[in-house]
Amino acid sequence: MSLEGAHIIARQDRIPAWSFPYLFIAIIGIGFLFTFYDIFDINVSFIQTCTQIVPGCTPVNAASYLGLPVLLNLVGYVIGALFISPFADRFGRRDILVVTLVITGLGSLYNALAGDYTNFILARTITGIGIGADLAIVNTYISEVAPVGGRGKYNALIFIMSGIGALIAVWLGLTLTTPAAPFPFGLPFAVAGPHFEGAGWRIMYGIGALLAVVGVLLRFELPESPRWLVTEGRFADANRIVSKMEASATSRGGALPPVPTDLPLPTTPERVGYMEILRNPLYLRRSILLFFIWLLCHATLYSNAAGFTVILAALGYAPPVAGLIVAIGVFGFLIGAYIAYAFGEKMERKYWLPVAAVLTLIGGLIIVLGGRNNLPVAALGAIIIFIGTDIFVPIAYAWSTENYPTRARAAGFALVEGGGHIGGGLAVILIGSIISSIGPLGSFLLLGGYLVVASVLAMFGTSTRNKRLDEVAP
Repeated sequence: MSLEGAHIIARQDRIPAWSFPYLFIAIIGIGFLFTFYDIFDINVSFIQTCTQIVPGCTPVNAASYLGLPVLLNLVGYVIGALFISPFADRFGRRDILVVTLVITGLGSLYNALAGDYTNFILARTITGIGIGADLAIVNTYISEVAPVGGRGKYNALIFIMSGIGALIAVWLGLTLTTPAAPFPFGLPFAVAGPHFEGAGWRIMYGIGALLAVVGVLLRFELPESPRWLVTEGRFADANRIVSKMEASATSRGGALPPVPTDLPLPTTPERVGYMEILRNPLYLRRSILLFFIWLLCHATLYSNAAGFTVILAALGYAPPVAGLIVAIGVFGFLIGAYIAYAFGEKMERKYWLPVAAVLTLIGGLIIVLGGRNNLPVAALGAIIIFIGTDIFVPIAYAWSTENYPTRARAAGFALVEGGGHIGGGLAVILIGSIISSIGPLGSFLLLGGYLVVASVLAMFGTSTRNKRLDEVAP
């Protein structure tokens, strides 16, 4: 136990507002923008990709080829989360954040150059490795430097940049990889040929690689997490950063509240990682619960994020129209992120998941009841679906990191959120194989049903809102 370290963290915990330069939010946000650009760029663009590199692929059957690259991208995600993220518990948050974005950018460049289906899948796997590790460490970092009453809020603020990345990816994909068509059957200025000819999908992945370069350069400006420094016994470095945070907060908002009681804070000369989680009954129970929640959440999230366009196409929408519906619907991503930012701290984390489930089901029912040729109604339903599926994500990011101690926080997040991505890959394969038999109503009930089950499980989770990290996870 370290009394000196505990007092440093107590001083940090009394700071009531964001106390780093707001530029740091932008720096982290640009990295997240790229990450979610890369997650969503396959959504609209895959039909063009598939018709060019997979023999026998057509816009109608592209859905049957989507599952494998999505699944292996998520397998890569799990590999990156489980095997790279724990290095952030050993070597620090900031340095590994640079490494993860380099890996993701290289994967995106490989995608741009892929000449066949096998290389495309390999590239998606590499990209997934970088993304999986990056998301785990970014959310760990934000939760460790944000104020006690604002961890969910600032995770959601960063997530707004994710929504911008998703919007850019979907609209750019619609412009570069679908044939021109009169609105509302597509975009009149879309540049792909009538049979999806063109290099639009390669351009999209190349842009992703350039975004990664920008993000890598900016991340060198970030300071290390004081909490991690304390667990490493680097009290002088932690004190210097916390002192700057105190000075910044004082200059913006006046006198700080009194320093709260010091909480026991162990230092870790030995590396604990997964052993800290698996050997500790408290963290093991939390991990099992959170893993199954994320497994179900990602089943819905990735069916929407990676496969919504081809699902709509398989349900009878022309590919350009399906892409347009998704492109409009992704605005719900931004709306959901903003709602989480503005209201996420108003109630306990776990109670947001039932809200997400209800909205997702409502959006799906709107699409079904609106019929197959009702673009405005389908777009409204898509917006509501994306609000529902994404309103909970940044709050759940914060919730997952809060459940683990600093000495194993990145590893814990990686274990549950990263491992849970397997549910996303399996769900995309499942929906692609049964969509023709269960129809539109069954498809959307299935996607919303995953969140309903996750909502029930979430009620058994730990309450963390407005609690100090070392109080929730000693």
